Amino acid sequence: GGAVGSMKMPGKRVYVGNLSWEVKWQDLKDHMRKCGEVIHADVMVGLDGRSKGCGIVEYQTVEEGMRAIQQLNDSELLSRMIFVREDREEY
Repeated sequence: GGAVGSMKMPGKRVYVGNLSWEVKWQDLKDHMRKCGEVIHADVMVGLDGRSKGCGIVEYQTVEEGMRAIQQLNDSELLSRMIFVREDREEY
């Protein structure tokens, strides 16, 4: 790998929305693993400790991230339709 500079890498990290409040990071990781090697999965929680209904999943490669967006968007997790898109947030 060379130096990337300030250019943001596409698609290794995806944003998952409309999660059921029961979904834990383990559930998210298991579900998202269908498209590749999940490095990190996290469900966002508020100050009250409750799920915000969304999460971030990081894959090993950009290709896996892109595949997740194509294949797992509108898939069902704990009987709820979820959406998956590229994560555009900067942390």
